[in-house]
Amino acid sequence: MSIRSPTPTALSWSGGKDSALALHALLTDPAVEVRGLLTTITDAYDRVSMHGVRRVLVAAQAEAVGVRLWVVNIPSAATNEQYERAMLEGFASMHDAGIEAIAFGDLFLEDVRAYRERLVARSGLRPTFPLWGKSTADLARQFTACGFKAVVVCVDPRQIDVSHCGSEFDGALLRALPSTADPCGENGEFHTFVYDGPMFGSPIETQRGVIVERDGFVFCDLLPSDSTGASSL
Repeated sequence: MSIRSPTPTALSWSGGKDSALALHALLTDPAVEVRGLLTTITDAYDRVSMHGVRRVLVAAQAEAVGVRLWVVNIPSAATNEQYERAMLEGFASMHDAGIEAIAFGDLFLEDVRAYRERLVARSGLRPTFPLWGKSTADLARQFTACGFKAVVVCVDPRQIDVSHCGSEFDGALLRALPSTADPCGENGEFHTFVYDGPMFGSPIETQRGVIVERDGFVFCDLLPSDSTGASSL
């Protein structure tokens, strides 16, 4: 009987807690070989799209995990066509490098999963969803119980209070969230940056910078600990 080799896999990576939990699940799956992280960077700001996290910090995450970081660059206010073209080019580069599957940290939004499946179907890769259907309350508790540490870097003020921006993602935050908020922020209530976890070789030292509002969202500008000043988002 032949034994199938682990599937070379990359993970769509925002730098936040769902991505980190998905990575943790993949790293403990003997059928998977994690070969890299794929992140989308907005050119004009050199930051992770939507989360507003600096490229240097997601690069530090990949280094701490010990895997390659694949970057897809998109213009500011990219159209869907521009986004898809850039993503497909990224998928093609990974496929050429031997990657066979791309994993996503989505939890329960059916329309988002269907969109990703349609997009990936146009590449040579296979989509996987290691966290799909799991209880978000359980995942939020698992995150802290496993030793992950994260800070809230983006808040939708229409859904949760802006005072949470820049807070630690911990039990106190979960207790303070309104009952209407998903504990993992799956409906866009908030986004996080993970600076430590069980698969990190060492914590990523950061400092909180300015808190600003942009396009209806509130961001905490997170900086590397050796930065001397906080530039605007």
